[in-house]
Amino acid sequence: MRLPDWLDPLEQDFPLGDGTAETEATVYCPYCNETVEIALDPGSGSAQEYVEDCEVCCQPWTVSVRYRQDGTARVNVTALDQ
Repeated sequence: MRLPDWLDPLEQDFPLGDGTAETEATVYCPYCNETVEIALDPGSGSAQEYVEDCEVCCQPWTVSVRYRQDGTARVNVTALDQ
């Protein structure tokens, strides 16, 4: 039996529930200023923060992801040493 939307914890984070959450983002490395595509994981929650290395210069970033109600993501990348 399917839970009503208001009881389903995934519906609370992503109420659209139709696969429209963004799964990629384009960011600029704070070290080398190159454009880099990164993968996003909407299944990890509506607010995320983790460390990822630049695929160009290998420097570590802090990546902050915030999903909006419509499934779009706001992604910020900052130098890890800041």
